[in-house]
Amino acid sequence: MTAVDPALTALANGWAALSLLHGRIEAHIERALQSGHDLSVREYSLLDVLSRQHDGEGGHLQMKQVADAVVLSQSATTRLVTRLEDRGLLSRYLCPTDRRGIYTDVSEAGLNLLEEARPTNDTALREALDEASRNPELASLVKAVELVDAPAPTR
Repeated sequence: MTAVDPALTALANGWAALSLLHGRIEAHIERALQSGHDLSVREYSLLDVLSRQHDGEGGHLQMKQVADAVVLSQSATTRLVTRLEDRGLLSRYLCPTDRRGIYTDVSEAGLNLLEEARPTNDTALREALDEASRNPELASLVKAVELVDAPAPTR
């Protein structure tokens, strides 16, 4: 019989709780976006990331940067872009300075859908976090999520 390191057990338990929290939040948001806007969480995330591009230096993301931002492989991101392009929500064009580069922009229809879906996403996120905060195993993680980039309290 081997001894179990309590620190490793705590890490494993923490990771399991984080995974559980992520799964619950994503599933809750997925249901809300699908039923209200016919969008998946990944599609919403992609539209959101691409809508933040700008025309200045470094303003357009390469496919690898997009893939990293939406936490997908490059091939899965390309398939996702193609699906949204087929729906008229995105368009692709060649980089004007490097003909090998392809950029993706959100179409007017994509921007409209994103703006319609944003309150649904935000509400579903808040609901999922509120529900998770009532679970003692997840409450501290919810607090940590809420503190990420939170504005500092004013005096």
